[in-house]
Amino acid sequence: MSVFLKANWENIVMANYEISTAILSKYLPKGVTIDLYNDKAYVSLVGFMFKNTKIFNVPIYRFGTFEEINLRFYVSRKVGNKTRRGVVFINETVPYKAVAWLANALYKEHYTTIPTRHSWDFAKEQKEIKYEWLVNKKWNSIALSALKEKKTMEKSSFESFIFEHYYGYTKFNNTITEEYQIAHPSWLINEIVAYKIDCDFETMYGKDFAVLDKTQPESIFLAEGSAIEINWKRNKI
Repeated sequence: MSVFLKANWENIVMANYEISTAILSKYLPKGVTIDLYNDKAYVSLVGFMFKNTKIFNVPIYRFGTFEEINLRFYVSRKVGNKTRRGVVFINETVPYKAVAWLANALYKEHYTTIPTRHSWDFAKEQKEIKYEWLVNKKWNSIALSALKEKKTMEKSSFESFIFEHYYGYTKFNNTITEEYQIAHPSWLINEIVAYKIDCDFETMYGKDFAVLDKTQPESIFLAEGSAIEINWKRNKI
């Protein structure tokens, strides 16, 4: 019963935008601080495939494979002489109401349900990946071309900062934060050749994030992904 969720996360796209800490502060759970890279705060628009999902090791056949689109930012928490680096989700979007209901009911997450779809083409020399989600009758998207060659992330690199946060933090209410751990190996990454993002941030995520409609991402990354595990136990802080 210690592992709540097992799944494979595959072809994880991260488009990373510099953003004001003042915007993020209202979404900041109690007990953590905004994690900075070179004194800058970031949000990431994320698209990936959730595959072979199991709840308490029981396969979820009908709803076990789906696209997820989310917007997240980065935080840290001091525990003794160690730093726990984690993420806070502004919103997580999936195509199945049952998945969203379960996450929201159990853990006070911020899941919403809208139609999603994806396309992958690995037959050519490059990987072609596209994730789409339907908002107000318009398909938003994040798409890229990447080299097939896999490489490791360099320590202290921007890629490492973005991908290697192994805790999640949820604002349960104004006085309680829930902390959970996400277990997976360090991911291999692919070099990006080209990308295109078509996202109505204001409609999708609210007025606080309308500034991203006029902002170019500072970077976009692609990780191969892996099997992941999320523990059932959550610490209240």
